Amino acid sequence: MLKLFRLGDLVECRVVSRVNRFVVAVNVRGEHDLAHLTNTGRLLDYLVPGRRGLCAPIGGPRLRYRLVAVEDAGGYAIVDTITQSRVFEHLLSRGLLTWLSPGCGVYRRNFRLGGEVIDYILRCPEGLRLAELKSAVLRIGGSYASYPDCPTARGRRQIRTLADLAQGYRPLVVFIASLPNVSSFRPNRAGDPEIPEVLEYALERGVELRAVSFYLAGDGWVVLASTDLSVELDR
Repeated sequence: MLKLFRLGDLVECRVVSRVNRFVVAVNVRGEHDLAHLTNTGRLLDYLVPGRRGLCAPIGGPRLRYRLVAVEDAGGYAIVDTITQSRVFEHLLSRGLLTWLSPGCGVYRRNFRLGGEVIDYILRCPEGLRLAELKSAVLRIGGSYASYPDCPTARGRRQIRTLADLAQGYRPLVVFIASLPNVSSFRPNRAGDPEIPEVLEYALERGVELRAVSFYLAGDGWVVLASTDLSVELDR
Protein backbone atom coordinates (compact mmCIF):
# COMPACT_ATOMS: atom_id res chain seq x y z
CA MET A 1 0.00 0.00 0.00
CA LEU A 2 1.31 3.44 -0.96
CA LYS A 3 -0.25 6.81 -0.17
CA LEU A 4 -0.28 8.88 -3.36
CA PHE A 5 -1.79 12.27 -2.53
CA ARG A 6 -4.49 13.77 -0.36
CA LEU A 7 -7.77 15.11 -1.69
CA GLY A 8 -8.47 18.40 0.03
CA ASP A 9 -11.71 20.29 0.62
CA LEU A 10 -13.89 17.18 0.77
CA VAL A 11 -17.03 17.39 2.85
CA GLU A 12 -19.01 14.50 4.27
CA CYS A 13 -22.38 13.90 2.67
CA ARG A 14 -25.14 11.31 2.71
CA VAL A 15 -26.66 9.87 -0.43
CA VAL A 16 -30.37 10.62 -0.69
CA SER A 17 -31.26 9.41 -4.20
CA ARG A 18 -30.14 9.47 -7.79
CA VAL A 19 -32.00 12.22 -9.62
CA ASN A 20 -30.82 11.39 -13.13
CA ARG A 21 -27.79 10.15 -14.99
CA PHE A 22 -25.60 13.04 -13.87
CA VAL A 23 -27.15 14.27 -10.62
CA VAL A 24 -27.39 12.81 -7.12
CA ALA A 25 -29.41 14.27 -4.27
CA VAL A 26 -27.27 14.46 -1.14
CA ASN A 27 -27.52 15.71 2.41
CA VAL A 28 -24.64 17.99 3.47
CA ARG A 29 -24.52 19.26 7.04
CA GLY A 30 -28.21 18.49 7.45
CA GLU A 31 -29.27 20.32 4.29
CA HIS A 32 -30.65 18.83 1.09
CA ASP A 33 -28.47 19.60 -1.94
CA LEU A 34 -27.52 18.35 -5.40
CA ALA A 35 -24.20 16.88 -6.51
CA HIS A 36 -22.77 16.25 -9.96
CA LEU A 37 -22.16 12.58 -10.76
CA THR A 38 -19.53 12.03 -13.45
CA ASN A 39 -19.91 8.24 -13.52
CA THR A 40 -22.70 7.06 -15.84
CA GLY A 41 -22.77 3.51 -14.46
CA ARG A 42 -25.73 2.43 -12.35
CA LEU A 43 -23.63 2.20 -9.14
CA LEU A 44 -26.45 0.40 -7.38
CA ASP A 45 -24.15 -0.85 -4.62
CA TYR A 46 -23.09 2.71 -3.78
CA LEU A 47 -25.95 5.09 -4.48
CA VAL A 48 -27.86 3.70 -1.53
CA PRO A 49 -30.00 6.11 0.52
CA GLY A 50 -28.20 6.98 3.73
CA ARG A 51 -24.76 5.80 2.55
CA ARG A 52 -21.94 8.07 3.67
CA GLY A 53 -20.06 9.81 0.88
CA LEU A 54 -17.47 12.50 0.27
CA CYS A 55 -18.29 15.48 -1.93
CA ALA A 56 -16.08 18.17 -3.45
CA PRO A 57 -17.49 21.71 -3.47
CA ILE A 58 -17.70 23.05 -7.03
CA GLY A 59 -19.79 26.16 -6.45
CA GLY A 60 -22.08 25.83 -9.45
CA PRO A 61 -25.35 27.78 -9.61
CA ARG A 62 -27.40 24.55 -9.44
CA LEU A 63 -24.93 21.83 -8.50
CA ARG A 64 -22.81 22.95 -5.56
CA TYR A 65 -20.94 19.65 -5.14
CA ARG A 66 -19.45 16.74 -7.04
CA LEU A 67 -19.79 13.26 -5.54
CA VAL A 68 -16.24 11.90 -5.32
CA ALA A 69 -16.42 8.75 -3.19
CA VAL A 70 -18.82 6.53 -1.30
CA GLU A 71 -18.07 4.51 1.81
CA ASP A 72 -17.16 0.86 1.28
CA ALA A 73 -15.71 -1.88 3.46
CA GLY A 74 -12.17 -0.81 4.32
CA GLY A 75 -12.34 2.70 2.92
CA TYR A 76 -14.15 4.68 0.23
CA ALA A 77 -14.76 3.70 -3.38
CA ILE A 78 -13.87 6.53 -5.76
CA VAL A 79 -16.84 6.78 -8.11
CA ASP A 80 -15.81 10.10 -9.68
CA THR A 81 -14.23 9.57 -13.10
CA ILE A 82 -12.43 12.95 -12.91
CA THR A 83 -10.57 11.74 -9.81
CA GLN A 84 -9.95 8.33 -11.38
CA SER A 85 -8.27 10.02 -14.35
CA ARG A 86 -6.28 12.27 -12.04
CA VAL A 87 -4.92 9.23 -10.19
CA PHE A 88 -4.03 7.50 -13.46
CA GLU A 89 -2.12 10.57 -14.64
CA HIS A 90 -0.37 10.80 -11.26
CA LEU A 91 0.76 7.17 -11.53
CA LEU A 92 1.92 7.80 -15.08
CA SER A 93 3.89 10.93 -14.18
CA ARG A 94 5.65 9.13 -11.31
CA GLY A 95 6.60 6.17 -13.48
CA LEU A 96 4.67 3.74 -11.30
CA LEU A 97 2.93 1.94 -14.17
CA THR A 98 5.61 -0.66 -14.75
CA TRP A 99 3.85 -2.08 -17.82
CA LEU A 100 4.55 1.21 -19.60
CA SER A 101 8.00 2.27 -20.70
CA PRO A 102 9.81 4.76 -18.45
CA GLY A 103 9.24 8.24 -19.76
CA CYS A 104 5.68 7.73 -21.02
CA GLY A 105 3.47 10.76 -20.50
CA VAL A 106 0.19 12.30 -21.60
CA TYR A 107 0.48 13.73 -25.12
CA ARG A 108 -3.19 14.44 -25.79
CA ARG A 109 -6.59 13.84 -24.19
CA ASN A 110 -9.89 12.94 -25.83
CA PHE A 111 -8.57 11.74 -29.18
CA ARG A 112 -11.18 11.06 -31.86
CA LEU A 113 -10.71 7.77 -33.69
CA GLY A 114 -13.20 6.25 -36.09
CA GLY A 115 -16.10 8.23 -34.66
CA GLU A 116 -15.24 7.38 -31.03
CA VAL A 117 -13.42 9.46 -28.42
CA ILE A 118 -10.49 7.69 -26.73
CA ASP A 119 -9.23 9.05 -23.41
CA TYR A 120 -5.52 9.45 -24.07
CA ILE A 121 -2.70 9.49 -26.53
CA LEU A 122 0.48 8.70 -24.60
CA ARG A 123 3.91 9.69 -25.83
CA CYS A 124 6.34 6.89 -25.01
CA PRO A 125 9.95 6.28 -26.04
CA GLU A 126 8.78 3.66 -28.55
CA GLY A 127 6.12 5.95 -30.05
CA LEU A 128 2.55 7.06 -29.47
CA ARG A 129 0.07 4.78 -27.69
CA LEU A 130 -3.69 5.04 -27.20
CA ALA A 131 -5.24 4.35 -23.80
CA GLU A 132 -8.89 4.12 -22.80
CA LEU A 133 -9.86 4.07 -19.11
CA LYS A 134 -12.86 2.09 -17.90
CA SER A 135 -14.32 2.63 -14.44
CA ALA A 136 -14.48 -0.73 -12.66
CA VAL A 137 -16.23 0.36 -9.46
CA LEU A 138 -18.21 -2.83 -9.07
CA ARG A 139 -17.53 -5.74 -6.75
CA ILE A 140 -18.55 -9.24 -7.82
CA GLY A 141 -17.85 -12.54 -6.15
CA GLY A 142 -16.67 -10.77 -3.01
CA SER A 143 -13.21 -9.70 -4.13
CA TYR A 144 -13.28 -9.05 -7.87
CA ALA A 145 -13.45 -5.57 -9.37
CA SER A 146 -15.60 -5.58 -12.47
CA TYR A 147 -16.93 -3.65 -15.46
CA PRO A 148 -19.55 -2.78 -16.58
CA ASP A 149 -22.51 -2.64 -14.19
CA CYS A 150 -25.01 -2.05 -17.04
CA PRO A 151 -25.16 -2.46 -20.85
CA THR A 152 -22.63 -0.17 -22.52
CA ALA A 153 -22.88 0.16 -26.28
CA ARG A 154 -20.43 3.06 -26.17
CA GLY A 155 -17.88 1.03 -24.22
CA ARG A 156 -18.13 -1.86 -26.68
CA ARG A 157 -17.69 0.50 -29.63
CA GLN A 158 -14.64 2.15 -28.09
CA ILE A 159 -12.93 -1.18 -27.39
CA ARG A 160 -13.72 -2.50 -30.88
CA THR A 161 -12.42 0.72 -32.40
CA LEU A 162 -9.13 0.30 -30.58
CA ALA A 163 -8.96 -3.30 -31.80
CA ASP A 164 -9.78 -2.47 -35.43
CA LEU A 165 -8.14 0.89 -36.05
CA ALA A 166 -5.36 1.49 -33.53
CA GLN A 167 -2.85 -1.36 -33.92
CA GLY A 168 -0.12 1.09 -34.87
CA TYR A 169 -0.65 2.87 -31.55
CA ARG A 170 -0.21 -0.26 -29.38
CA PRO A 171 -3.58 0.38 -27.68
CA LEU A 172 -4.45 -0.19 -24.05
CA VAL A 173 -7.67 -0.56 -22.10
CA VAL A 174 -7.05 0.23 -18.43
CA PHE A 175 -9.66 -0.82 -15.87
CA ILE A 176 -9.78 1.54 -12.92
CA ALA A 177 -10.63 -0.57 -9.86
CA SER A 178 -11.01 2.33 -7.45
CA LEU A 179 -12.46 0.42 -4.53
CA PRO A 180 -10.82 -1.25 -1.52
CA ASN A 181 -10.00 -4.91 -1.01
CA VAL A 182 -10.11 -6.42 -4.49
CA SER A 183 -7.86 -9.23 -5.66
CA SER A 184 -8.26 -9.06 -9.46
CA PHE A 185 -10.44 -7.83 -12.30
CA ARG A 186 -13.13 -9.79 -14.13
CA PRO A 187 -15.58 -8.55 -16.78
CA ASN A 188 -19.21 -8.50 -15.71
CA ARG A 189 -21.26 -10.60 -18.11
CA ALA A 190 -24.37 -9.89 -16.03
CA GLY A 191 -23.92 -6.16 -16.70
CA ASP A 192 -23.35 -6.56 -20.43
CA PRO A 193 -23.37 -10.09 -21.92
CA GLU A 194 -21.26 -8.97 -24.90
CA ILE A 195 -18.36 -7.46 -22.98
CA PRO A 196 -16.33 -10.67 -22.37
CA GLU A 197 -16.36 -11.49 -26.10
CA VAL A 198 -15.47 -7.91 -27.04
CA LEU A 199 -12.49 -8.02 -24.67
CA GLU A 200 -11.38 -11.40 -26.08
CA TYR A 201 -11.61 -9.96 -29.59
CA ALA A 202 -9.58 -6.92 -28.56
CA LEU A 203 -6.92 -9.06 -26.90
CA GLU A 204 -6.59 -11.19 -30.04
CA ARG A 205 -6.17 -8.03 -32.11
CA GLY A 206 -3.31 -6.77 -29.92
CA VAL A 207 -5.06 -4.52 -27.42
CA GLU A 208 -3.33 -4.68 -24.05
CA LEU A 209 -5.67 -5.12 -21.07
CA ARG A 210 -4.48 -3.75 -17.72
CA ALA A 211 -6.01 -2.89 -14.36
CA VAL A 212 -4.94 -0.68 -11.47
CA SER A 213 -6.37 -0.70 -7.95
CA PHE A 214 -6.63 2.17 -5.48
CA TYR A 215 -9.15 3.65 -3.07
CA LEU A 216 -9.75 6.61 -0.80
CA ALA A 217 -8.93 6.33 2.90
CA GLY A 218 -11.07 8.03 5.52
CA ASP A 219 -8.44 10.73 6.01
CA GLY A 220 -8.68 11.80 2.36
CA TRP A 221 -5.54 10.07 1.11
CA VAL A 222 -5.65 8.14 -2.16
CA VAL A 223 -4.11 4.75 -1.39
CA LEU A 224 -2.53 2.64 -4.13
CA ALA A 225 -3.14 -1.09 -3.79
CA SER A 226 -1.80 -2.41 -7.12
CA THR A 227 -0.52 -0.94 -10.37
CA ASP A 228 -0.88 -4.29 -12.09
CA LEU A 229 -4.05 -5.95 -10.85
CA SER A 230 -4.60 -9.34 -12.47
CA VAL A 231 -7.06 -9.31 -15.39
CA GLU A 232 -9.06 -12.54 -15.62
CA LEU A 233 -11.25 -12.95 -18.70
CA ASP A 234 -14.39 -15.05 -18.67
CA ARG A 235 -13.10 -18.00 -20.63
